[in-house]
Amino acid sequence: MPEIRTIKEHIAWSYANLAAAHSAVSAGAKRYGRLNYMIRARLNKGLVSGAMSMRSLLDDEKVKYQYPHSCCYCGSTEQLHMDHLIPKIKGGPDTGDNIVWCCRSCNSSKRDSDVIRWLESKRALPSILLLRRYLKLITAYCLEHGLMDSDLAEVDKLQLPFDIMAIPYKLPEPGELVLWVKPKQS
Repeated sequence: MPEIRTIKEHIAWSYANLAAAHSAVSAGAKRYGRLNYMIRARLNKGLVSGAMSMRSLLDDEKVKYQYPHSCCYCGSTEQLHMDHLIPKIKGGPDTGDNIVWCCRSCNSSKRDSDVIRWLESKRALPSILLLRRYLKLITAYCLEHGLMDSDLAEVDKLQLPFDIMAIPYKLPEPGELVLWVKPKQS
């Protein structure tokens, strides 16, 4: 793992790890292989240097419509609501990019919690596509507020609407991850 000092480096490494995981899960791999590590290294280097960028949130919007309407956290298809991934009350944007399907139970439980910390408290992992959207939202916020070069050691002083330190540096093996939470059968 490279030395990570800034928000930009933190996001780049996490997003590159996520891309490697996405590649492995999509291929049905049980473990990461050479190709996955190459994807991670190249993307991390490109994101940090500015030679590469994340794909648009529009790509995630398209994906959102390809999957069945179900809670993105538990898969329930009952009593669905819209949830702000980054809570609006904490400063998350009130835009379609920040909206996901959520059942009443998960919405009540999550409330204004950081989604990663809330899922950790339930001993659950976010799906790859949910984590990708979340990272893109965080990136957009940090770019808009000029925070990408901020020292990661000073992040507590920034009063962010999300817990940037909750973003995972390392993900479990691909066999333990899912692209999207499958709908529960009623």
